[in-house]
This record gives sequence, C-alpha cells and structure tokens, in this order.
Amino acid sequence: MQNKNEREDGLAQPAHLRALLQRDGCLALPGVYDGISARVAAATGFEALYMTGYGVVASALGVADAGTATFTEMLDRVRCIAGAANLPFIADGDTGYGGLLNVDRTVRGYAAAGASGIQLEDQEFPKKCGHTEFRRVIPAADAAAKIRVSVEARPNSDFLIVARTDARYAEGLDAALRRAELFLEAGADVLFVESPESLEELRRVAETFKGATLLANMVEGGRTPYLSASELGAMGFKIAIYPGSGFLTAAGALQKVYGRLKSAGIGTGSEAPMMAFSDMNTLMGFPAVHAFEKRHGLSDSRKD
Repeated sequence: MQNKNEREDGLAQPAHLRALLQRDGCLALPGVYDGISARVAAATGFEALYMTGYGVVASALGVADAGTATFTEMLDRVRCIAGAANLPFIADGDTGYGGLLNVDRTVRGYAAAGASGIQLEDQEFPKKCGHTEFRRVIPAADAAAKIRVSVEARPNSDFLIVARTDARYAEGLDAALRRAELFLEAGADVLFVESPESLEELRRVAETFKGATLLANMVEGGRTPYLSASELGAMGFKIAIYPGSGFLTAAGALQKVYGRLKSAGIGTGSEAPMMAFSDMNTLMGFPAVHAFEKRHGLSDSRKD
C-alpha cells in the first residue's frame, strides 16, 4: 500500500509552503528560472523555491524584465520548474497580465501548472524589475481588488497569495505601508513591500506588521540593504528571497568560460567552476532514463 506521504513515483511529497512557514525563523528561497537551476537548488537541499521573473525573462527571452513577457511564456516556466523539482515554490506573476479577469486566469493557471503560490504586484503595465528606476503604481483600490480576486481564484488556502507593492519607490514608504495594510485586509497571505532603502525602513516594515507573514527581497547590488535570512528573521521577516544569486553567478561563470574558449580555443582552464559531465548527467536524471530503458528492453545494443 502506498504511503500517504509518497507520490506514485516513490518520491516523498514536499511539505506545503504554509507548513514550512509555521516553523521558527526565516525561510530562505533561492531564485530559480529554468530546469537546471531548479534541479541544482533541489539537489542542494532547499525545501522550497522562488521562480524569479527577472531570471525567467532573461533566460527565456534574453531581454530586460520590463513587462515584455506574456502570461503564456511565464506559465511555460512554471510548468518547467514544477516538473524539474519536487518542491513547493512561489512563482512571480507580475501584475497578473491585465485586469481582474486576467488575474483570475493567471492564478488558476499557475496553480494548475504546479506552483504553490503566486506573487502579484501593483505596478502599472508594463512593469519593471523592483530594483530599477521609473516604476509607477496603479491606484491602491485597484491593487487591492486584484488581491481579492486572486484569493477567490486560488484552488485552496494552501496556495499562497503574495501581495507586493512597489509604492516605496513611487510614493514613499508611508504609502507602501498603507497599501500593504489594504492587501492584508483583502486576504493576502504574505506581504511584500518592495525595495525598502535602509535598515530603518526594513525594521519599520517589520514593526508595522508584527504577526503578519512578511517577505524581503535580497538583490545583490539592489536598492535594499543585503542581509542574511537569519538577520531578516531576527527583524520579523518569514521569507527571504534571493532571486538574482543564481542567474548573476551563472552569467559571470559563462563570461569566464566563453572568454576562455574564445581566447584559447578550449573551454577548460577558466576560473569558472565546471560540473563534471557525469555529475550533470546524474543531476538531469539520466540514471532514471537508463533504468527505464533497461526495464523496457531498450538497453545498449552495441555488439562486443
């Protein structure tokens, strides 16, 4: 008889995000953006992930995170990450890709595709990365309506609604805090005040919403002081996302190895760490492929 905590493929079912957030401390979520990053994060031992919009747009489209990605393009990456890693994850849903009907469709689509929660923000369309310039926000009442619709559209309460406001940049911290209060009243599970610009502002967010589930966005070189999950937990935050750590490192490593290939005509010997081909095969699941082929009589047919 199958254990209730196992899937049909024998893997243990991941804990719900809501259950993880009931633990003490601050949950650190690595930013993943494709199948490789999701598998590496899972193999490293993380219990939950964050699908970064910047990383998805950069890796899938090769352009800036400035509102050019569509719902269907982002949904494709939600499916990819859900399939690559047997872990719960919050997925960046940008502005919901339109009006209230679009928000409804986006939430239902992300949930059906395998996400465990969605992040929705109050920027005007086209939106931009939350640590860049020239961001504007929609009226607060319209933003709160999007959160109410998202709560109504989700399949159950285990699917988390992360409500983000970019009003700190556009209108100041006081306005951002007022919006976060509206989002909490609208039913948001997690409050995300984007880009506080000092330790004092981070502390003020935490003190204003004591008892609420708060998320902090840690971007290397961004507008917010860069802190560890334990430091944020001591302030009162429950989730710390590190969306850029993976793709910034990957891009830096590619610069080095491609530079080496261009200058020396060979890919090895650069300063960039390189995973062994055999380890990459294991990471991506070739042992399971080989076991499947052997089970179905498709094993190596080469003659001695």
